[in-house]
Amino acid sequence: MIVKYVVLQYKISNFKMNRFLRFNEYKVLIYRILLAYVFYFVARVLFFIYNRNLIKIDSVSDFFQLYYHGLSFDTTTIIYINLLFIVLSIFPLIVNTRKGYQKVLFYIYFVTNLLAYSANFIDFIYYKYTFNRSTRASLDTLQNESNKSTLFFNFLISYWHVFALFFICAFLWIYLYKKVRVAHHAPAPSVKYFAFSVVGFLFISTLCIGGIRGDFKKSTRPINLLDASRYVTNASQADFVLNTPFAIIRTWNTNTFKKVNLVDKATIDTLIEPIKFYKNNPKTKPNVVILILESYAREYISAFNKDSKDPKYRGYSPFVDSLAQHSLIFTNGYANGYKSIHGMSSVIAGIPSFKDAFTSSPYPKQKIESLVSILKSEGYDTSFFHGAPNGSMGFLGFGNILGYDHYYGKTEYNNDADFDGSWGIWDEPFMQYFNKTLSQKKAPFMATLFSVSSHEPYVVPAQYEGKFPKGDNPMHQCIGYTDNSLRKFFNAAKKEPWYNNTIFVLVADHDNLIYYDEYYKDQNLHTVPILFYTPNQKYVGVNKDWAQQIDIYPTLLDMMGYDKPFRSWGRSLISEKKVPPFVMRYSSDHYQMMSGNYICTFDGEKAVGFYKKEDKDLKHNLIGQRNAEMNLLEKRCKAFLQDYMERIIDKKLTSKDK
Repeated sequence: MIVKYVVLQYKISNFKMNRFLRFNEYKVLIYRILLAYVFYFVARVLFFIYNRNLIKIDSVSDFFQLYYHGLSFDTTTIIYINLLFIVLSIFPLIVNTRKGYQKVLFYIYFVTNLLAYSANFIDFIYYKYTFNRSTRASLDTLQNESNKSTLFFNFLISYWHVFALFFICAFLWIYLYKKVRVAHHAPAPSVKYFAFSVVGFLFISTLCIGGIRGDFKKSTRPINLLDASRYVTNASQADFVLNTPFAIIRTWNTNTFKKVNLVDKATIDTLIEPIKFYKNNPKTKPNVVILILESYAREYISAFNKDSKDPKYRGYSPFVDSLAQHSLIFTNGYANGYKSIHGMSSVIAGIPSFKDAFTSSPYPKQKIESLVSILKSEGYDTSFFHGAPNGSMGFLGFGNILGYDHYYGKTEYNNDADFDGSWGIWDEPFMQYFNKTLSQKKAPFMATLFSVSSHEPYVVPAQYEGKFPKGDNPMHQCIGYTDNSLRKFFNAAKKEPWYNNTIFVLVADHDNLIYYDEYYKDQNLHTVPILFYTPNQKYVGVNKDWAQQIDIYPTLLDMMGYDKPFRSWGRSLISEKKVPPFVMRYSSDHYQMMSGNYICTFDGEKAVGFYKKEDKDLKHNLIGQRNAEMNLLEKRCKAFLQDYMERIIDKKLTSKDK
């Protein structure tokens, strides 16, 4: 009798505890979210079945390995779609378990989920025409159709089986949802109820933030379409890893890519010359080593600031200064974007980023003629090095799209003792690893290193504390550390047999932590060093012409005597050609083209301002005093933008796509 009483009291106590701990509600919420995963798996399987001739998956193990990677994208999508449902499910309102409240949750859950889920079914058919998951751009295209109802009816008749599959999935989803219900109880308002509810709310919210981002790592940004290419051996597999709602969500506010019709094709070919063909040098096959330095702005290097009028100016990179004396440097160089991934696409593929980045747009997964593809066709081994966790910044995904043979990240380095605790492996040991790995390769090779240490939180290894000038802001000692790492890299590399037959390029991705007033001016934002060094010192000098990151790719091919046409919006910095020095970028909410004596600001259709090149603050608009040079500059801006948009949207990023 006593035992029965104790058991009964335990059950009552346990029931009361479950009520204010809300265990039943949380378990049902988990079940409902897991249902979404189940049906996203079903949609992925069906997507593969419909497009099995286009998606190259050779085995069951490959299928499930790719599916495993796809879970990150499913998680982001499911949490985005169910945010309101999750919040209303866990928010302590006391009425949460009532039948009427649960009915409201039912409709919120299925209206949002089924609407998003249906997008996957569209791509069962549409994918074979676009070879991409549908994006916001796809919706924009549909908006331009005047016969939407007719198109929908024809689609319904022709592909009735897709609709049938969707409704079968929807019916099963609803059936399974109703199989597990929240037990109704009326909790009395209490401190325990609200306290545990707040803890649960904060815990689940934290999980949702990590799910939307893709992980909790400081070194990575929220995943986007580019990241799907991190895990693939064939470009088509990225679309299996993705899901269509994710593609639409991630491109919802990133598609400023619109075709414009501003000039004729002859004008584009004359003023922009998108297909380059140089015959200035004999054909050679030197190694190519490109050092893209994180935030290593022009401001920090004395050799690039000889004309500075600031009496207090001081540089923080003595090694780069010494290297510059034996190099060809461009002291008026600009970044073609403002993030690290923009630097990669600009330098390696010659594709600038404007208001929205090409790499986060709906269009990066296409055939791209770049320094990688061209040198691979010439028999080069190609590799990308970045000491951060593999995939950080989107480099691994975009590197796979470009076709790099090898990617070396924190995983391949395989020694966390050299991890800086925030972003990746310290520059000095990783650059030594870079040299050691290159020295084991067969020439010719092309290698890109993206550094990590000159970055927030602006620290250096403990053994170097106090070794470099602290300067005037936290970035300055980091610049000193990376500069010293470069010195040690070059000292080690010059002992290797490959060194003397190598073209070295040094450039920054963008600027960071500006100190000098001069660099706060609009036309000095995102200015970067551009340096070419060859041990035989074939190219030496200081050039003050306009230069930009997208010029590096054609300049290297010109130096090597590459003897075939290639696509490039940049120009060779060592050749006198019909395309004069210029810079094209996006700043202050306008496109800007700088060339000759003027800077043109452009709203996408017409010029809205002209400024003298000395007017770095853009204070004196000369649009009311237009002259022939200004008119030509506006026309060049129109031609560039038109060709850029057409080639990216129409997937014509090779020299064969004329």
